[in-house]
Amino acid sequence: MEINLENIKKIHLIGIGGCSMNGLAQILRARGYEVDGSDSAVSPFTERLGELNIPVTIGQKAENVDGSDLVIYSAAIKPDNPERVRARELGIPEMERSEALGKISEAYSQVVGIAGCHGKTTITSMLALIAEAGGLDATVHVGGFVEFLRGGTRIGRRDLFITEACEYVESFLTLRPTVALINNIDDDHLDYFRDIDHITDAFRKFVSLIPKGGMFIGCTDDPRVRGLLDEFRGRIDELTYGLDARFAPDYYPANEEYDDYGCPSYDLMFRGAPLGRVKLNVPGRHNMLNSVAAMAVALSHGTDFAVAAEALSRFKNTRRRFEYYGERGGVRVFHDYAHHPAEIRAAVDSGLRTPHKRLFCVFQCNSYTRAKTLFCGHQGDCFAGVERVLVPDIYPGREKDDGSVHARDMVAAINEATGNALYIPTFEGIREWLDANAGEGDVVVTLGSGDVYIQTKKLL
Repeated sequence: MEINLENIKKIHLIGIGGCSMNGLAQILRARGYEVDGSDSAVSPFTERLGELNIPVTIGQKAENVDGSDLVIYSAAIKPDNPERVRARELGIPEMERSEALGKISEAYSQVVGIAGCHGKTTITSMLALIAEAGGLDATVHVGGFVEFLRGGTRIGRRDLFITEACEYVESFLTLRPTVALINNIDDDHLDYFRDIDHITDAFRKFVSLIPKGGMFIGCTDDPRVRGLLDEFRGRIDELTYGLDARFAPDYYPANEEYDDYGCPSYDLMFRGAPLGRVKLNVPGRHNMLNSVAAMAVALSHGTDFAVAAEALSRFKNTRRRFEYYGERGGVRVFHDYAHHPAEIRAAVDSGLRTPHKRLFCVFQCNSYTRAKTLFCGHQGDCFAGVERVLVPDIYPGREKDDGSVHARDMVAAINEATGNALYIPTFEGIREWLDANAGEGDVVVTLGSGDVYIQTKKLL
């Protein structure tokens, strides 16, 4: 059933504490709807909503939806949830989160979708900070917790909406982008996609949503993105960026340097002409690429270079992106959400550029499918340069263990590539190992998208 938001007054969000759902709540409230929601536990997101006077009920009960005209639910909320059951009993229409995001995007004349298998949260967060600095008065929707926003959303006055565009289950196809940025296309989410061709086709469909007069911003470093740029050339406007000058991107860095903490600075070039110097306070070459992408969007929408560059100089990683957790016995501990080989390579690069004697990694895989398709294959070399990779048992995530893969299989594959992995089932065991083997000046980086960020605290 087609749902017309113009006929809706009160909206209830189930799972309102999710990183995307809390942002939807703020945007909907800013657009004049009466909004409330529920979640199973208190979180920084629910606390922020409380500060904004958006009612949140902790605990999901049937009566929470009474009086609502529409229920929006996150993908984690199943049909047998008591609030969804009650909504059906009362005849209240329901809408999944990605569909609601698409509906919201229709209300803006300009919509920028930031897509890619890696980097989209950081790029979108950088654009949010540029917006806060006065470079763009846009509404920005980030799929993570951003410290300066105290959440994941920035409400703007301009008729411009910038949002992460997630490829998982092709949810970004609900959006109506006038500008689409694609940072990379990689083999991930193979519990849904058949193969890399299926993934690439989803991005092809995303680009095809851009109307005449819209723009495709693509990273020329990625061969599959280059393929889409070639395929769509002449149909819509194109703008490119990248690090590799061989592919002649429009925006690219020159004269790059790194400080003692691995943070880059560079001259931003546009079609051969220098625009000015950019200094970052986040480590890694991948973050330099992310910042060039953010610059491409901001400058193409009229932002002054100096404003954007100053904002980027103050940018700090969103939570769970090479986040410093603390120090114990002279060993500094960081955590990164990285869960794909390409993301792990970037996190390891950041670790190697951080002052250290030895670098240790703890990798918790949160998907049996990912363990089989990515880490038991040919990509174990993503841990090159690490002293020792400690691998606990696989975190089940949204899958069930069918017995076909084990953490020991990943360890064997990593050892075949780099010979530096060790299976230790629990984080308690990992702490004991680190206490015995890591020392003053060493760095530990924990990696993964499961509950590793919680387990990391056991190491401290």
